[in-house]
Amino acid sequence: MDQLELFDIANPCIGVCQSNNRGYCLGCLRSRDERFNWHLKPDNERAHILRLLVQRRLRLKQRQQKDEATTVAPVTLDLF
Repeated sequence: MDQLELFDIANPCIGVCQSNNRGYCLGCLRSRDERFNWHLKPDNERAHILRLLVQRRLRLKQRQQKDEATTVAPVTLDLF
């Protein structure tokens, strides 16, 4: 049995509205298809998209942490 939704599912848009090279919004991480007509999508589809966004944020955070760990800080030499 599906859980009864008491509140409308909020739009995850944060107003950045720029796409990366794979077509995902840099602000909310939704694809173009996921963004298009959000307000007309049924609640179960919007809830599914929100679950996908959680997974995308986790992967993005892991990728950023990996990049930070492999980035070598520049070395400055005191010559004087």
